[in-house]
Amino acid sequence: MGQAAWVSLKVLAIDLPLLFLLGTGAGWFLGRHSFRGRELVILLLLLPVALPPSVVGLYILLMAEKVAWFQRLGILFSFPGAALAPLIPAFPLMMQAALSAFEGVPPSLEQAARMLGHAPWRVFCRVTFPLVWRQLAAGLALAGVRCLGDFGTTLMVAGNIPGKTQTLPLYIYGEVEALNLGGAHAAALLLTLFGIASLFFVRGLRRGGSYVS
Repeated sequence: MGQAAWVSLKVLAIDLPLLFLLGTGAGWFLGRHSFRGRELVILLLLLPVALPPSVVGLYILLMAEKVAWFQRLGILFSFPGAALAPLIPAFPLMMQAALSAFEGVPPSLEQAARMLGHAPWRVFCRVTFPLVWRQLAAGLALAGVRCLGDFGTTLMVAGNIPGKTQTLPLYIYGEVEALNLGGAHAAALLLTLFGIASLFFVRGLRRGGSYVS
């Protein structure tokens, strides 16, 4: 189980910063810009969370087969694939949290700061971010749990290779197949504790201060 836990931690270490940067960036852009087709873009970005993991994995496989630059990444049945696969279904959770947060910030506050001569980055750091950081942190926690618990997408894209692409959910699958329920229970307990801790973290954020509405 140690190897699987280590692979899962490495995946999480890579995906959490990417989820924060990409999800926050997409949520900010969509929450602060109105353009033709915006709702369609939001729908497409949210779609992976509504699809079965096997469907998401299938589309990644098809892309890897058809798109030349994607082939050169060498993600199939490799650790990069194990890192990329859970990122896609977890991304909509972070993006939706960021989108809701930025939509809830009154534009008049940012406009007032700009009128006082503050640069856009200072407006974001001193006005916008303090109002949305709780929602961003909660979204990242939930997206991280989703990422850590991914099974179907990772299995299809990266395979179940011990020490290389086998994460904790895949380890549980392998242990159940081998009828080693003790090992499966241990890994399941670890994931359950992580999920509970994340939920306590999210609830703590809500108790610590109201989200922007």
